[in-house]
Amino acid sequence: MQRLIEGLHHFQSQVFGSQRELFERLAQGQAPETLFITCADSRIDPCLLTQSAPGDLFILRNAGNLVPPYGAVRGGEAATIEFAIAGLGVKDIIVCGHSHCGAMKGLLDPPPATAFPALSDWLSHAEATRRIMHEKYADRTGAEKLNVAIQENVLAQLENLRTHPVVASALAQDKLRLHGWVYKIETGEVFVYDPATRQFALAPTPSGMPAHEERERVSVEV
Repeated sequence: MQRLIEGLHHFQSQVFGSQRELFERLAQGQAPETLFITCADSRIDPCLLTQSAPGDLFILRNAGNLVPPYGAVRGGEAATIEFAIAGLGVKDIIVCGHSHCGAMKGLLDPPPATAFPALSDWLSHAEATRRIMHEKYADRTGAEKLNVAIQENVLAQLENLRTHPVVASALAQDKLRLHGWVYKIETGEVFVYDPATRQFALAPTPSGMPAHEERERVSVEV
C-alpha cells in the first residue's frame, strides 16, 4: 500500500497539474470510441498497451476476458456492453486475450471446485472454448495447448458478443466493428485476428512504417 500511496501523491503533485485541462474536460462527460474487453490479469494494462489517454477507452475486465452469452447471467458484463453501445456510442469492441492466461490454464486443468467454487462457475462461460479444445486439439499439450486455447477463447467470446441484442443491432446497421486481439506479454507483440484469412497476424503498422510479414495461425504460438 505504501507504494500505491506514494504513486497517488506523485500523480496529484506532478501529473495532474500538467494535464488539468484534460481532466476538467473529462469531468463534463466521456466519449470513448472503443470498448476494450480484457483479462483481469495484472500483467496487462490496456491504456499502456495502446498508449491511450484517460477517456479514450471504456474498459471491461474479468478473469479470462469472458463475455457470457446474452441472458446467461444478470451481471456487469451485459450492462457494461449495453451502456458502451447504446449510451456512449462506441464504434469498436476489442476482445483481448494474453499469453500465460491463468483463467485458460484453469479451463484446461480445472482447480478443485470446493476450493474455487465461484471461479469454477465463472469458467463455465468458456464452455465453447473447452469443447473446441477437447474435440479439435486433443493432440496438443503444454504451452502449445494453452496458446491455442487463449486464441480460440478470444474467437468464442466474439461469438458470444453477437448474442447481445445491442451488439447485433449495431452490427446490422454497420455502426460497430468487432476485433480479436492476443497480447504476448514477453515480447510486447499484439496479434490481430483477420476474418478473411481466419488467422491471427501481427498488428498492422501505421502508414509509412515497415510492415511485418510474419503471420500466425490460430493453432500456432503467438
